[in-house]
Amino acid sequence: MSTKKLRIVPIGGLGEVGKNMMVYEYDENILLIDAGMMFPESDMPGIDYIIPDFDYVIERKDMVRGVVFTHGHQDHVGAVSHLVREISAPLYATPLTRGLIEVNLSESGLLNKTTINTFHAGDKFNVGPFEVEAFHVCHSIPDTVGLGITSPEGLIVHATDYKFDPTPVDGWPTDFAKLAEFSGRGVLALLADSTNADQPGWTPSEKVLDAALDTIFQNALGRIIIASFASLVSRMQQVAEAADRHGRKIAFVGYSMIQNSKMARQLGYLNIPSDILVDVNEALNMRPRDVVLMATGSQGEPYSIMGRLSRGTNRHFDLLKDDTIVLSSHTIPGNEENVYQTINRLFQRGANVVYSPLSHVHVSGHAKQDEMKLMLNLAKPKYLIPVHGELRHLKQHAILAEESGFPIENVAVVENGQVLEFENGKMSFGERIPGGYVFVDGTRVGDIGPSVVREREALAKDGVVAISLVLNQKGRLRAEPEIVSRGFVYRHGDKDIIDEAKQKVVALVEHAEGDIHQQVTKSTRSFLYSKTKKRPVVLVNISWV
Repeated sequence: MSTKKLRIVPIGGLGEVGKNMMVYEYDENILLIDAGMMFPESDMPGIDYIIPDFDYVIERKDMVRGVVFTHGHQDHVGAVSHLVREISAPLYATPLTRGLIEVNLSESGLLNKTTINTFHAGDKFNVGPFEVEAFHVCHSIPDTVGLGITSPEGLIVHATDYKFDPTPVDGWPTDFAKLAEFSGRGVLALLADSTNADQPGWTPSEKVLDAALDTIFQNALGRIIIASFASLVSRMQQVAEAADRHGRKIAFVGYSMIQNSKMARQLGYLNIPSDILVDVNEALNMRPRDVVLMATGSQGEPYSIMGRLSRGTNRHFDLLKDDTIVLSSHTIPGNEENVYQTINRLFQRGANVVYSPLSHVHVSGHAKQDEMKLMLNLAKPKYLIPVHGELRHLKQHAILAEESGFPIENVAVVENGQVLEFENGKMSFGERIPGGYVFVDGTRVGDIGPSVVREREALAKDGVVAISLVLNQKGRLRAEPEIVSRGFVYRHGDKDIIDEAKQKVVALVEHAEGDIHQQVTKSTRSFLYSKTKKRPVVLVNISWV
């Protein structure tokens, strides 16, 4: 009897929305699925984005036989450049996903550092001891695939982001027949999307957006500016078709939006008549009612086009009277504050803002409860592993399975780092590996840890007080202390807090023994809190002369 086991190691995407990455490991071989990023939350100042902590993969990089990508959204491909810097294994992607990956790698100067293999839905290929079968699933981006992964321990169905759209924009529904075929062979485990596990019913078709866009185009008096993800090619197509129906020209704004739309047109995934597609500079010189602009910033990202427009800091163009802004995307959990602040600022600057749920300007690309039950009944797995979602989503997915008659003891609700092992058809829990967030701050990757983020949050919340002391060799003051504050209140009632603090420091230093730095820091913190109930960061610098 073989002692080899199939190990499934979730690196990202379980217990959170974003930075999806999954390891399938057998013997000395690793198949890696996806390498995504996620947006920072509002309490992570200065962080551009977050990638998975894939030290587990780096430590075993010689075992990695290939990386397969399910689709081109940033939460599945956004960390590819960071991964390519660390491992040399070949990448596998469908044509559109490959195009988006190439744009990403080109921006990072890494396109020639790796090999990318193209596959299509319906293809079958081997990655080490794993046989991978790709099957088409509907999502909010074309060329999305789920994966049937045949391992020495059995068949695993990796159902990525999906929904069962009966009338998809590209006319290509989810491959029900393949799922039924997998079921006939016997599915050891199903890993399935849980993002909408708390939403009853069935996700509406992308087609409902057409009517909503027609209403917006009919009522708009000036320019229409639509914000969406730069990878949302199907939304680009729908907006272009609406522009054509209503006699407007369309222009893409922003580097990523322009590059992705150009690539999608070249590959045939985006069909826009050349007579309605114009350069942004031409569009800005046209009558406002004759143009629609498509830009990034639907998540309220500060440095996106929409984020800068909301603050009046966009250099290329500004808002005009009668502009209509459409936020055509789902708000990522944890990002609500940024989005609503952007909406409020846009309203303050005079724009007419249209967003969900005020209008059907976005339809989720993820299955809701009835579709999730159908997926379970189609695949008929022995084990269910809910993936892609916060813990509340994973738990609800398990509850749905139990309500459908699935044995709850065969459901594994796990978070990132919890290893699952399969041997002789049985699942067990392995060790828990360390892992978490890797913060990307400008060009720095992983240099910023949670402690630095907490310090930034404290600085943003209560400010900083800097104390400069000049002492002689006996530890006595040679000059009056200098105290400077930033972002901290100067006065409390009729008293100047900084002057009071200075007097406290003088008295303390004159009678201090031992570690003056620690005593001044601790005493000042306590004094400032007693006066203001605030905890500014206190920095003490001592010069000995």
